[in-house]
Amino acid sequence: MAPQTDQPRQLLRALFDAAVGAVTSAGCLPAFLPPAPPNGRLIVIGAGKGAAEMARVVEGHYPGPLTGIVVTRYGHAVPCQRIEVLEAAHPVPDAAGAAAARRILDSVAGLSEHDLVLCLISGGGSALLALPADGVTLQDKQALNSALLHSGATIGEMNCVRKHLSAIKGGRLALACAPARVVTLLISDVPGDDPAVVASGPSLPDDGSCAEALAILARYAIAVPEHVRAVLTSGRGETPKGDDPRFAGNSVHVIASARIALEAAAARAHAAGLTAHILADDIEGEARDIALMHASLARAVLRHGAPFQRPCVILSGGETTVTVKGGGRGGRNTEFLLALALALDGQSGVYALACDTDGIDGSEDNAGAVLAPDSLARADACGLRARAMLDNNDGYSFFQALGDLVVCGPTLTNVNDLRAILIL
Repeated sequence: MAPQTDQPRQLLRALFDAAVGAVTSAGCLPAFLPPAPPNGRLIVIGAGKGAAEMARVVEGHYPGPLTGIVVTRYGHAVPCQRIEVLEAAHPVPDAAGAAAARRILDSVAGLSEHDLVLCLISGGGSALLALPADGVTLQDKQALNSALLHSGATIGEMNCVRKHLSAIKGGRLALACAPARVVTLLISDVPGDDPAVVASGPSLPDDGSCAEALAILARYAIAVPEHVRAVLTSGRGETPKGDDPRFAGNSVHVIASARIALEAAAARAHAAGLTAHILADDIEGEARDIALMHASLARAVLRHGAPFQRPCVILSGGETTVTVKGGGRGGRNTEFLLALALALDGQSGVYALACDTDGIDGSEDNAGAVLAPDSLARADACGLRARAMLDNNDGYSFFQALGDLVVCGPTLTNVNDLRAILIL
């Protein structure tokens, strides 16, 4: 089949749409619902950017009685009939998130061994379940979250710190449910799909430690008040471990992941007559460093026909980081693309898309953007200084001026980033 690549931008957007469509709750969740009602009650709880949509799918496919409460990001709520949906702030927590976490804990108090808790977790749940540990204030958590987000720390490192300063994360929510059994259905937004990392693992045991959290704070030179540090140095913040008998009988299922999304994008590329290569679904590192690697790979394909022959699409997933030093607007995907543009320097035949599958790149209103061979030339014509804008972490403004942002609104799922490099 001859490749249908006369409209590269449309093809790249089609790959993104296919990837997101493959990891929706409607398609992935029903198969994991309990096959039979429990002898007692079914309580639904949850947190994350996709939690409300997950709750709606549960309501539409579970035939028995249920009650519940979930929290999602502002603007990500959907109507549910029996499960209450709350909204709170992300990525920096707010008082609504703390109140929601308290209400979720209260909803599972006093359960029996005959009851079943269905825990719906997706990315973003860590900020949304903002219930500080004793000795830590919400203001402390807000300042720490902001510092972590700007530090360049990985999601695993950020969540390690969060778990040890929380009253609900790192397995504490599951302990509050005991002796009821907990079934966790999880949409993974973390590289490697470790369930205990997604949303800081509120329903799963944790193998981290306060010492590791302190080491992370030291690694990124993040200062915290002495009363916060005392929670870690005293060991009061230690999380429950897997040998705690209250976790016995619980189960977890990863229902959607980056690999599923990437394979759907690859299938869509194949349908267009292109060979697709999935590099990895768990790439981490500074966004601009990952961009340099992708640029080098694209040049090798163009010049040497290796390691892949063109035309082709190179796909990758995972979660990059940005060490913020400037005052511009943007998320990790526009940062990646702006760095890629500078590295390729107008190389003909290379197009790219980088988008967050939740529809929101960082805290902006776009999922990401599209890069074309003429992007730098068009930017120059508009008086934009690409290098200076990258130094200012201003990728959003760069692609907004070109009209190349991808704006789709919240997708109500989240398996992290999709990067697609089209080489013709």
